[in-house]
Amino acid sequence: MNRPVRPNLFVVGAMRSGTTTFHRHLLAHPQVFMSSDPKEPSYFLTREQLLDVQPGLEKRGFWRGEDRYLELFKAAGDRPVVGEASANYARLPRVSGVAERVAAFNPDARIVYLMRDPVERSISHYWYMVRHFGEQRDAWSALRGETDYTATSHYAMQLQPWLSRFGDSQVYALSMEQMLRDPQLTMSRVFAWLGVDPAFVLPNPAEHQNAAPEQVQQVRGSGRAQRFRHSALWNTVGPLVPARLRRLGRGLSERRVARTAVDMSSVRRYLVELHTPQVRQLEALLGQEFPEWTSIDQ
Repeated sequence: MNRPVRPNLFVVGAMRSGTTTFHRHLLAHPQVFMSSDPKEPSYFLTREQLLDVQPGLEKRGFWRGEDRYLELFKAAGDRPVVGEASANYARLPRVSGVAERVAAFNPDARIVYLMRDPVERSISHYWYMVRHFGEQRDAWSALRGETDYTATSHYAMQLQPWLSRFGDSQVYALSMEQMLRDPQLTMSRVFAWLGVDPAFVLPNPAEHQNAAPEQVQQVRGSGRAQRFRHSALWNTVGPLVPARLRRLGRGLSERRVARTAVDMSSVRRYLVELHTPQVRQLEALLGQEFPEWTSIDQ
């Protein structure tokens, strides 16, 4: 009897840093298999953590056991690199213990950690939560009041557990800006590090996926309707509600916000002051600089 394929590559974050585009580039390589349905299984989060950070993910049930998780990779065949990309794996301190669980699962795994200008990433994180998870506060209140927005951009802190358990040779840190500036060269270096053909030519190197729209819907009122839409009950009854009524409900409970029309100058000043020393810490940790992060080095 064949043993189930076990993933040996984990793209662990950071969220809103190009992980979807990076996943697509990996998926295109004939020697790499990536979980794509779903792309982000988030298996190494507990059920309680899933319910906290992304309600709805727990209904997939991967937390119930390893066998269900390994089903995602049964079509990998003999491809030498088998992996998944779950940005929730680097959400300290809100999500803890992930690096330890991955190390226990496969201590020889390779870890890729994508980063982005931390000021831009924190702001993008906020708009993502407005759009998908009912964040009602203005950006100033949210980014100062919820540490998850800014802690996820503290890359040195997020990287440390992975480096401690896997070592420098098994962890690859990469900025989104580098990837977008020269995707072919960047991915060729990643492929070489993974031990697969670095000469593979990306089919659509310039395409960037999952960019935030210019306008987003923000919840009105108490937000109870939005929380209900992300509940287990709605996952059951929602598909039974006619589409016309669902659209009407969204129209009554949400308002459209143009992101570019919101004055973020005070937010940016706050984030620059917060993230600059963290970037210096990261540079010391990795022994490299990130001049592409223009919010920090402006």
